[in-house]
Amino acid sequence: MATKTNKQLILEFESFIPYIQSLDSMEDADWEAPLEAGKWSLQDVLCHIMLWDKYFYEEALVKIQEGLPLTAAHLDFNAFNANAVLYARTVTRQEAIRQFVLYRTKITGLAASFSDAALEQNHPDGDGKKFSIRKYLRDFISHDKHHKKQIEKYAASVAVPKS
Repeated sequence: MATKTNKQLILEFESFIPYIQSLDSMEDADWEAPLEAGKWSLQDVLCHIMLWDKYFYEEALVKIQEGLPLTAAHLDFNAFNANAVLYARTVTRQEAIRQFVLYRTKITGLAASFSDAALEQNHPDGDGKKFSIRKYLRDFISHDKHHKKQIEKYAASVAVPKS
């Protein structure tokens, strides 16, 4: 498979926006129910994705744009994700979707403003490890696909008429 261009990566990262927006038509009960027994709800998953987007936008991408040291560091994923689930309880479906669209649009707009060289340039993150916007996009496209599979499986199960 051919390596994707930076523009293709940005477009693929952006393509998750209309998919997430399409979920707004789900019933509240389906939005708030676990995707599987013992798993997060759709609201939890969306807030999890949005908060990671917000974190990397603020702590890495904006810092790169401003020529400042990156403050993004390798966090305790479990604690971050637990906070995302708690946050999900404080926002409506519409607000969660709006925030997702906001941060995803900010990321893709900023990424599109960089040259290919800038997207591929390595920057030391808050832990001194290499961070590039290109690698971030690649990694989080994979992350999106993982959650999209979960969501699609769940959406198919709730679309079955209940008798």
